[in-house]
Amino acid sequence: MRFMVMIKASKDSEAGALPTAELLTEMGAYNEQLIKAGVMLAGEGLQPSSKGARVRFSGTKRTVIDGPFAETKELVAGYWIFQVKSKEEAIEWVKRAPNPMPGTESEIEIRQIFEIEDFGDLAEQVPEVFEKEKQFREAAAKRDSSRK
Repeated sequence: MRFMVMIKASKDSEAGALPTAELLTEMGAYNEQLIKAGVMLAGEGLQPSSKGARVRFSGTKRTVIDGPFAETKELVAGYWIFQVKSKEEAIEWVKRAPNPMPGTESEIEIRQIFEIEDFGDLAEQVPEVFEKEKQFREAAAKRDSSRK
């Protein structure tokens, strides 16, 4: 099972404050544990929303909204992708993480990523869509491994 683990933004992270050397060291050690355990598939910190944009969809109309975005508690400051056996295992790994926003309360959200088998009968109705998705993932993995 794959899970996206999202670090919620804070006022400081949205203001562009960089993490301390101490936090970077702690996160590096934590990421190393995740990698050695075969849990971490990906993970990065994100720039503040002032450097981002949103695209709002309304029927066929598209509207671009430039950051920053007002509601900090709804923003993501970083993420990991975990490969684990259960949501409970993902929770246990997250509980071991350093506080991503030292000096304040912070929150990390855990969401399961859809797998083909989660689509049940729908996967059988449009197998070509799922086959193409599988090919896209394989091509992306190959591309990523050739960049290393």
